[in-house]
Amino acid sequence: MEPDVATVNGNSVLNLIDLKNDAKNKTQDESEYNIEITYGIDDVPPWYLSIFMALQHYLTMIGAIVSIPFILTPALCMKEDDLDRGSIISTMIFVTGIVTFIQTTFGCRLPIVQGGTISFLVPTLAILNLPKWRCPDEETINAMSPENRTELWQVRMRELSGAIAVSALVQVLMGFCGVMGIILKYVTPLTIVPTVSLVGLSLFQNAAEAASTHWGIAAGTIILLTLFSQILTEVKVPGVNYSKSKGLHITWFHLFKLFPVLLTIVIMWGVSGLLTVFNVLPPGHPGRTDVKISIVEQSAWFRVPYPGQWGLPTVSASGVLGMLAGVLACTVESISYYPTVAKMCGAPPPPIHSINRGIGIEGFGTMLAGLWGSGNGTNTFGENVGAIGVTKVGSRRVIQFACILMLLQGVINKFGAVFIIIPQPVVGGIFCVMFGMITAFGLSALQYVQLNSSRNLYIIGFSMFFSLVLSQWMKANHNAIQTGSEIADSILTVLLSTSILIGGVSGCLLDNIIPGTPEERGLIAWKKQMELDHNEDDATESSTYDFPIGMSLIRRCRIAKHIPFLPTYKPRKKQN
Repeated sequence: MEPDVATVNGNSVLNLIDLKNDAKNKTQDESEYNIEITYGIDDVPPWYLSIFMALQHYLTMIGAIVSIPFILTPALCMKEDDLDRGSIISTMIFVTGIVTFIQTTFGCRLPIVQGGTISFLVPTLAILNLPKWRCPDEETINAMSPENRTELWQVRMRELSGAIAVSALVQVLMGFCGVMGIILKYVTPLTIVPTVSLVGLSLFQNAAEAASTHWGIAAGTIILLTLFSQILTEVKVPGVNYSKSKGLHITWFHLFKLFPVLLTIVIMWGVSGLLTVFNVLPPGHPGRTDVKISIVEQSAWFRVPYPGQWGLPTVSASGVLGMLAGVLACTVESISYYPTVAKMCGAPPPPIHSINRGIGIEGFGTMLAGLWGSGNGTNTFGENVGAIGVTKVGSRRVIQFACILMLLQGVINKFGAVFIIIPQPVVGGIFCVMFGMITAFGLSALQYVQLNSSRNLYIIGFSMFFSLVLSQWMKANHNAIQTGSEIADSILTVLLSTSILIGGVSGCLLDNIIPGTPEERGLIAWKKQMELDHNEDDATESSTYDFPIGMSLIRRCRIAKHIPFLPTYKPRKKQN
């Protein structure tokens, strides 16, 4: 519920919260689809404009995905100057291009970007905190040969790859078997609040460690990100545009609203560069820009990521069950994005078959991300959802052009290496805002429930506080579980260390067993926000969510209307 880190995320979550609140106040009639938009979901802008608009989405995606390796690679026991750090981020971007193209073409057919997510980092850290996968001390690592150091992190990556790929099968089955309607009956706002909020809260230590390397640079990063994403959002700057009627001309656009994260990184990176040039920071300081410059110098220009590039993935029960928490969190988050994106694009509400395909393809994308060895899964990027609302461009063709840019960048290895050398305190400042906004995005679901209800307050307070207490205690006492079976010990340790799983399960269980009225639980307002009912005879909807090819063959198939992920699917109507 990166939201999308962001999900990374600060900008995406800010935009999304506003957009969801605006959508809540709209009526659900057909006139709602005719909102002001430059290019609708089925429109095809000229190719030269598509490239420019795709570049905006690409840059927005980079701002969201770049933070993940800064938490993942140290947990894998990788050295700071390891060249493969850049290869991992290139792999993430490469897989993002593949999955996004599949999603927009044959999945939910909405103009969304599918890529790496912060939600998978929480279970990842819980798995890597097991005694088996904890990193050796620094002296031991330094004494290893280069080959042994490589194997040290690759064996951990193979464990994560297997856990991600196998756990994603659950999401694939949920989507293509059409069980999302059943799941949504039990996934209430009081389930979403702890699940999503704890994604941000659980990573506060990582933000503190990065920011504390130089609080001055981190504070400057926070101030600039706040300035760009909150204060200067309506300030326009001049740029060059082209149209057939006007030719080349000056146009004004919302630079700060579009790229607050990227602008902040570039400016503070420059500040760190000045501090480095004038030796204000001592040699080797994490805030210097030359600490990891060798990564860029030594990285190959081109490298094509491929499945199993770090070795054959391994599978363990503890890893799969732990990673399942990330899969479920991403599923709930993506479902909440679909109606919002459709409204922003002036499209009809996504029908059930589109929702089913979207979740199924997202699970398939997470499988690909695991098999490719990105160390992460896939989820809908909230940043790019926000970009649609700002630019008023909701064409899926633009996102498909962006996929081409992602694939090209994924094979340019040096580009991935450039992002790895961002000064540590700059990343720490981004984390402080990003994780805070992910937490806020989760809390925004409280708008649907009655907060003057002691029942609701009990569920919220217990599910969030107890999950933090238990997970932190488990991480500090990783040998506390002693059942006599090493496999059972590992499974229970990972599950009890994953705060988003404990919080989500606690919130869901308590909300469904403690008596409360539908209004009190927020079910009526939530159902209205997540309204997926549609007019099955709407020709506009039919063309919007149909496959680009093969529809005549599907319509001739008699059983196609019973398959929940096909555009011809006709769900049974509820009896009054």
